[in-house]
Amino acid sequence: MAEANGARSRFYDNMRHAAPGDVVLSYADGRVGRVGIVADFSISAPKPEEFGSIGAYWNATGWLLPVQWLDARMEVRPKELLGRLAPLLPATHSPIQPATGNGNQKAYLAEVDRAVVDLVLDAAGLPAVDLLAAPARTAADFATTLEDLIEADIRHDVSLDQTVREQLVRARRGQGLFRRRVLDAEPVCRITGIATPTLLVASHIKPWRACGTSAERLDGANGLMLAPHADFLFDRGLLGFEDDGRPLFSSRLTDADADKLGMHVSQRPPPRPLGENSRGYLGHHRANVFLA
Repeated sequence: MAEANGARSRFYDNMRHAAPGDVVLSYADGRVGRVGIVADFSISAPKPEEFGSIGAYWNATGWLLPVQWLDARMEVRPKELLGRLAPLLPATHSPIQPATGNGNQKAYLAEVDRAVVDLVLDAAGLPAVDLLAAPARTAADFATTLEDLIEADIRHDVSLDQTVREQLVRARRGQGLFRRRVLDAEPVCRITGIATPTLLVASHIKPWRACGTSAERLDGANGLMLAPHADFLFDRGLLGFEDDGRPLFSSRLTDADADKLGMHVSQRPPPRPLGENSRGYLGHHRANVFLA
């Protein structure tokens, strides 16, 4: 993700680097008010409608980082801790200015040392990070909740024909018109070579929730037929593809797990280039879904 001038943003890239179990401190209005735990890796998602005109120049889709916020509320003001806090802050891309204690406006999500977290939690009278409860929700849970909301909007969208609404809802589950279109273009799993339709899942390349139009959600070029375990990995960003069809495996997928799932077998069918109309969707997947 980039800023309005096209420059890369470390703070936005941190959304992709955050991992399950990382602690997140929420800073606003000069205080740290909440603490949460990253529940899973970030997922591709549309910009929340609640943002309204805020960030009108942002892309329509970006990243959602699943964070489980703890019930405890805090009133920790960095300025009051500056003597102890300043030496612990990173030399670059800090969320707080070491000299003044003011927040850095562009620090959307900054990486800090664990000592910073422990200092803030101690000031709030909360237990050390090791004692915080582990999150119970995963990225799949957050994605399901988000897609439920989008599906509800589609079902009540009177501007769409009833048949279209039904096909869009079915496409979410890889069914109906979308599945038929994907099968026409991609009848074989690129990982296993399985060609039996009943053993394959029609998987969106650009996630259903991240599609900006009905046409994208129903476009057969925005899909691959995959064996269920390959679909699972592809949907969660642990598997991807180059435009020439070569598979990509995330560094977050251990070799041991990949071997047990049959990802490294020599019998894999030879790579086949993706269709021209699929490459834009695949570019989105590599940039916003695949975990390098």
